Amino acid sequence: MISLALLAFMLSLVLTLWVRRAFLRSCTVYSPDAPQRFHLGHVPRVGGLGLLAGWSLAMAALPVLQWAGMAGNINLDIRLHHWLLMLLPAFTGGVLEDLTQRLAVRWRLLLTVSSGLLAWWLLGVSVPSLGFEWIDGFWSQWPWLGVALAILAVTGLPHAFNIIDGYNGLAGAVALVVCLALAHVALQVGDRELAAMAIVLAAATAGFLVWNYPRGLIFAGDAGAYVWGLLIATLSLLLVQRHPIVSPWFPLLLLMYPVWETVFSMYRKLWRGNSPGMADALHLHQLVYRRLVRSVLHEDEAKNMLKRNNRTAPYLWSFIVLTVVPAILFWRYDGLLVAFCVLFAVSYVVAYVMLVRFKVPRVLQPPRG
Repeated sequence: MISLALLAFMLSLVLTLWVRRAFLRSCTVYSPDAPQRFHLGHVPRVGGLGLLAGWSLAMAALPVLQWAGMAGNINLDIRLHHWLLMLLPAFTGGVLEDLTQRLAVRWRLLLTVSSGLLAWWLLGVSVPSLGFEWIDGFWSQWPWLGVALAILAVTGLPHAFNIIDGYNGLAGAVALVVCLALAHVALQVGDRELAAMAIVLAAATAGFLVWNYPRGLIFAGDAGAYVWGLLIATLSLLLVQRHPIVSPWFPLLLLMYPVWETVFSMYRKLWRGNSPGMADALHLHQLVYRRLVRSVLHEDEAKNMLKRNNRTAPYLWSFIVLTVVPAILFWRYDGLLVAFCVLFAVSYVVAYVMLVRFKVPRVLQPPRG
């Protein structure tokens, strides 16, 4: 798998740079007054093209690497064309939005729903159980519930990654860590096929991050977020579906940060009487930028927005430790995973309220001089 990962990394590295140069002047300029804009200048938002190209070309090269004895014993029945067809509707919509910024939210949602339906039809994703006997008896009598939940997961996670894709290195690092965690558990249960696909996606993401963090030369855009969301959601569902020993709460805890960010944002906007699809600047990472990064750093240490942008993601990287570490340690124990999901949700809300009310912990406050 090392050769496969290196190939994906190099392909993504080179192709993302090529995409940046090819689309540097042809993309619609990002509106300077957009609430989610935290950078200066014109940066292409088409990193998803290089990301998908690196992943798909590396997976397509797997038979050649195996023939050369460089890819180990991996099941060749990956049906790559089914995966690409599943990605096609949402990815196309993401690219159109990245190039024109005129694709309405309802159309993007419809296209991700189409990809969710294709994931069920082509790859057979479903949620066969919820991990608790007292509800699984009822759940098994209504298999369409598992299908509906799987389609909802595949539809929603791309938008969740799109929400957290606000600062250099944030969404990409989350995707990288999640993919490695999925690969680890897949190897624990002997599923080298899913492990290989997750590792290749992690490697392709690493190639993209070379240009995205810290210099911010290219953004993943909607297309990149949709690639991460669709592939990670499908891999997670198939892992749980193929191996009953893996708790269905494992991928939820693993992805609790983007999922809860989305759920909480929808609640917050509805409570204020706004549409859940309306963009704003009140997400957790944006509050971290305003309340912590801009206050902790002195003016002579952060002379431009790029430097402040780069210092935002590490705060959230440490935050997701609350989900990734327990998910890896307790991937088969339903009760513990649910407890950590609740713990993260409570911790998130507490941190959010503290930032809103300017009650920043003393250890994070700027030194008084």
